[in-house]
Amino acid sequence: MKKNIILFAALLILSASSIFAQKMYKVSYESQADIKVYVVSYESQADLKVFMVNYESQANKDGLWYNVSYESQADFKLYFVDYESQADLKIYFVDYESQAGWRNKSKEYLLKFKNQ
Repeated sequence: MKKNIILFAALLILSASSIFAQKMYKVSYESQADIKVYVVSYESQADLKVFMVNYESQANKDGLWYNVSYESQADFKLYFVDYESQADLKIYFVDYESQAGWRNKSKEYLLKFKNQ
């Protein structure tokens, strides 16, 4: 019985980490994308401040993104556009994890975790 409880707890932790991950994949064509993204020059112009993490387990809140190697691993497929007017979401890359998060909460719906 104790083994079953430990196994259940471990599965719960593993599934929770995948629910909260923001795994991103950059696609080559706009038609493949879930979201069109534009990188702005100034933090004040951004909808979302993004910090790229090194490990999938660190991508546990909005704005913490982890790049995956394969499209099938991604929660979201991104296409980076050339002009701000083409974008669904404007992002700014920050230097520290603690800076990541929403500046424009009205765009939150774009990155709602798919598994929730």
